[in-house]
Amino acid sequence: MEQIIQLVIFFGLTATVGLITYLKCRNIKRDTSDSKDYFLAGGGLSWVVVAGSLMMTNISAEQIVGMNGAQALLVAWWEIAAAIGLIILAKWLIPIYYKYNCTTTTELLERKYNDKGIRAMVSVLFMLGYAFILLPVVLYTGSLFMKSMFGLQISVTMLALIFAVVGAIYAIFGGLRAIAISDMLNGIGLIAMGIIVSYLAMNAVNWDLSGIPIERITLIGNDQSDIPWHTLLTGMIFIQIFYWGTNMVITQRALAAKSVEEAQKGLYAAVVMKLIVPFIVVLPGIVAFKLYGDVGDVAYGRLVGDILPSWLSGAFAAVIAGAVLSSFNSCLNSAAALYTCDIHQNYFNPKADVRKIGTRVALVFTMISVSLVPVFAQSESIISLLQQLNGLYSMPVLAAFICALVFKNVNAKAIKIGLVFGVLVYAVFTFIWSPLHFIHMMAITLLATILVTLALSKFVFGEQVQLPAPVAES
Repeated sequence: MEQIIQLVIFFGLTATVGLITYLKCRNIKRDTSDSKDYFLAGGGLSWVVVAGSLMMTNISAEQIVGMNGAQALLVAWWEIAAAIGLIILAKWLIPIYYKYNCTTTTELLERKYNDKGIRAMVSVLFMLGYAFILLPVVLYTGSLFMKSMFGLQISVTMLALIFAVVGAIYAIFGGLRAIAISDMLNGIGLIAMGIIVSYLAMNAVNWDLSGIPIERITLIGNDQSDIPWHTLLTGMIFIQIFYWGTNMVITQRALAAKSVEEAQKGLYAAVVMKLIVPFIVVLPGIVAFKLYGDVGDVAYGRLVGDILPSWLSGAFAAVIAGAVLSSFNSCLNSAAALYTCDIHQNYFNPKADVRKIGTRVALVFTMISVSLVPVFAQSESIISLLQQLNGLYSMPVLAAFICALVFKNVNAKAIKIGLVFGVLVYAVFTFIWSPLHFIHMMAITLLATILVTLALSKFVFGEQVQLPAPVAES
């Protein structure tokens, strides 16, 4: 009987969010040839929707399940440091994106270098990262949570397929506007339910965390930890600048605001919300360690299943499902935007039906991500693996943006070579030789890529590279 109550509440709330989203979007006219209309919601999002959608895209199952699965306070640094990336995006980068009227973040690179090939290369790197890393991780962690919480007999891969189908429907038929509205609704529920879970979790151990090893409840990581303290001074900051400032999945929400000021208000609101997030994505995992021991990525689902009454667990499952769908359909929409705007319209047909092209791209990415779910199911720590693999494209891409915004007269060919160099260098650090922690190696990759790019530009292509160029006027 309890499981029936859970399922009724789950499907009821999920359907309600879908219905409200449909009612909000049904009478809005769309131009299928207008990429800004489909991929940026016509530039009409309020700051409240920007903040809610941005947070839901960020806080998905891979964050909640993965970070709680680490069962250590140390991973809170991913959330604490995120505030820096958000502030940099709001104060410096968003005005530049709006100045150049960008539909995608990569469009800025084309405008700065007057070379559409750079834009296409970076877009391809983003799309490869989404297809082979982010999308399958989102599906896997969301499915794992549902399976562990409800004790379902269905396989993780089948659950991932269900999520993928529903997420693709949102992305294909609703565009960014539908995604953002559903994100905002689910975001309210996620924050509220997350706080309730954390409260009940602490109550379950009588607000007593004694007995937990000190390395589990410290913010100062040693050399053997997931985040050694010294990595906070090197690669951590650059990871945040890339993720919040240049990553299309995140930045797309701010680009869809009514104005620069509206986007900035949404981003600053997200900074405030980030102060709450560690209580949702870290604390329950620590409690789960005291209750169950080192159980890894199943910690959160098991804890929620044990401490929540049936009616509340059904509601929580609904908001978690919403979080999974949010990240998945947001990523699909961003991938479709990158391919359609940066590649198809630039190289094949500038007047293409963006919805038709976007639909095809979304379907291809959906199939790839579902097929890779079993691969990620073999990982020991999904959050650590996700951050490490992201370096394959994040640091080379960030290097291209830094060269574009900080330096003048950088040669476009040097940028292209630098992108390839950066990917290869980090691949060596990841798969062949890892002398330092991967966060340090990300910083080294970034610095090496910038230096190689500038050296090629000056000594091979004969450009008079200048630094610094004022960011606001470059």
